[in-house]
Amino acid sequence: MVDPPPDRYSVAIGDVVGHGLEAAAVMGMLRSALSAAIRAVPSPAQALEVLGLYARAVDGALATTVAKVLIDPRSRLIIYSNAGHPPPILLSPDGGCQLLDQATDPPLGARPEHVPRPQAGLSCIRGDTLVLYTDGLIERRHEDIDVGLARLIDALAWSGTLPVEEQLADGLLAEMGVPGGGQDDDIALVVVRL
Repeated sequence: MVDPPPDRYSVAIGDVVGHGLEAAAVMGMLRSALSAAIRAVPSPAQALEVLGLYARAVDGALATTVAKVLIDPRSRLIIYSNAGHPPPILLSPDGGCQLLDQATDPPLGARPEHVPRPQAGLSCIRGDTLVLYTDGLIERRHEDIDVGLARLIDALAWSGTLPVEEQLADGLLAEMGVPGGGQDDDIALVVVRL
């Protein structure tokens, strides 16, 4: 087993098809497997490959989407891979947004054969904010998902300087129109100030 160096950390977000206790149990199994995989292999892409193979043996895990990001604060490098999930966003202190969309592949188990997953990297600076989210944040009935993604980027541009602890996440949810719930899909939001 190879643990990531202590000066690196990783973050992931995923979305299982379905709702309720069964979907939550599947997500829990996949989360544990991904946590183990990132400690055993050196990259997010390889961890998602391992997770994809595991997902084939778990009822209800196929078509799960996952984005996995490895952050190295010393080199200021972000390495990521994406299995069909909406792209994470890197928000700069000046409000500029960059989609982490250069290493996107189909959801887990979507291919009948094993194919290595892509991986990409980009530089970050102190004060950048990494935003990971599920599709429930940007999807609306009768609306193209690109419209929702553009709405999220606009919301991030004005709220990027807010403190991460609560104000940024709460402000972002309010701006996206989901502060009190009532949306059609579950929402998960992870915000990391680098």
